[in-house]
This record gives sequence, structure tokens and C-alpha cells, in this order.
Amino acid sequence: MCVFQRLSIIGMGIFFLIAGVHNSPGWSSRIYASVIGLISAAGALVAGRHVWLQQLPPDEVPTCGPGFDYIMDSFPFAEALSLIFKGSGECATVDWVFLGLSMPGWTLIWIVGLGLFGIWTNVRVR
Repeated sequence: MCVFQRLSIIGMGIFFLIAGVHNSPGWSSRIYASVIGLISAAGALVAGRHVWLQQLPPDEVPTCGPGFDYIMDSFPFAEALSLIFKGSGECATVDWVFLGLSMPGWTLIWIVGLGLFGIWTNVRVR
């Protein structure tokens, strides 16, 4: 799940860069806003699921499954994605906390904030 959160941040960054360099008013800025919104929504769903897994009581945490590399190498792509999004016990471990929020919590806040900023920046009247 961490990998997909990172990919969401990277994807938004790429489209922020493209939209900034292109700096075109009109329909293309609406496309950039839509793409940034979709990437942000996907990242927020993954980060939200990760936060939810971390809040589960220990007896309800799913068992640990195989690692990311093994899943991607051993299963068809659709099934691998399904397994990854379900998460496992290793995703419920909180390794780092800052101001009471774990890394997925902070990632969720930043993904939503940057997504909203990217949408607003690209749809506002210039």
C-alpha cells in the first residue's frame, strides 16, 4: 500500500509539472485538473485504507501475506492489485508517528491537500 501512495504523490507531481510548463488556459487545464483529481482520489483511497488498517484492534488485523515483489511476480496483474489493496498485517504496524499521526495519516492529508490545490489551480479563471 505504501508503494501506491508514493506513486500517487509522484503522479500528481508529474502532472503539476506538465500543467505548470504548459500553462495553457482553457480545456487543457481542465484535463490536468481532472487527472490530478483522479490520481489524488486513488491515492486518498489507498492511504485511507492504510490508516483504517492501522486503527484495527490487534485481533482483527489481517494475517501477513507475501511481500510486494513476490505478489507482482507470482500473480496475474488484476489479482496482484486485489491482494495489495486488501493489505496485510505488516501494513497495520505503526513505525513512525509525528504529532499523533502515522505516516499514512500524513500522506492522506498531503494527497488530499495537494489534489485540491491542483484542481483549484487548474480550474480557476485566469
